[in-house]
Amino acid sequence: GLRMRMEGGEEMQGAVGLRCTWDTPPSAGTPAKWVRLNVGGTVFLTTRQTLCREQKSFLCRLCQGEELQSDRDETGAYLIDRDPTYFGPILNFLRHGKLVLDKDMAEEGVLEEAEFYNIGPLIRIIKDRLEEKDYPVTQVPPKHVYRVLQCQEEELTQMVSTMSDGWCFEQLVNIGSSYNYGNEDQTEFLCVVSKELCSSPNGLSSEASHKAKVRPTLL
Repeated sequence: GLRMRMEGGEEMQGAVGLRCTWDTPPSAGTPAKWVRLNVGGTVFLTTRQTLCREQKSFLCRLCQGEELQSDRDETGAYLIDRDPTYFGPILNFLRHGKLVLDKDMAEEGVLEEAEFYNIGPLIRIIKDRLEEKDYPVTQVPPKHVYRVLQCQEEELTQMVSTMSDGWCFEQLVNIGSSYNYGNEDQTEFLCVVSKELCSSPNGLSSEASHKAKVRPTLL
C-alpha cells in the first residue's frame, strides 16, 4: 500500500511538472505561439504574431523578450501595470487593423494607452477622430449676419473696396437724393452686406476653429 501511495505521489508530481512545461516555450529556439498578458489584473490571451504587427511597439519588444525583462505572474503571463479597460480596443486594433470602441468609451483613454504602448498608426487614427469631434462638419446651413449701411455715391467705391474679411456685398438700394450739398445733389444708397456666422458649440463666435476663414472684425 505504501508503494502505491508513493507511485500516486510521483504521478501527481509528474502532472504538475507537465503543467509547468506547458507554460514555458517547448524549446529555446521556437518561442510559444500564444502569449498571456496580465494587464492591471485582467488576463488577455493573444498570439506573438498579433503583438508583433507593430514592430516598434512596447508589446512587440515585450514578447520578443530581447530588451525588456518583464515580471510575470504565477501563470507565466507578462505583468503590465496599465488600465485593462482600454487594452481591449488596442489588442483588437493589432488583430484586425480597425479601431472599434463602445459608445461609452473615451477615445482620450485609448489614446493614452496607444501612446504608452507606442502604436503609431492607432495614435494617428484616434487623433484624427478627436479632431473631427472638436470641429464637427454639420449639415446645418450657415447663419448669416446682415448689416445695412447708408452712404453717398462718392463713398460707395471706397466702402466696398475696404470691406473687412468675410463680409460679402449683397444688395444696393438707391434711395434718391434726399440732401442738397451746395449746388450738387448727392445720391444716397443703402448698401446691404452679409457675413457668415461661425459658431462654436458654446454658442460664441469662434476664432479658434481651424475651419473658420473669417475673423469677426467689424466694418
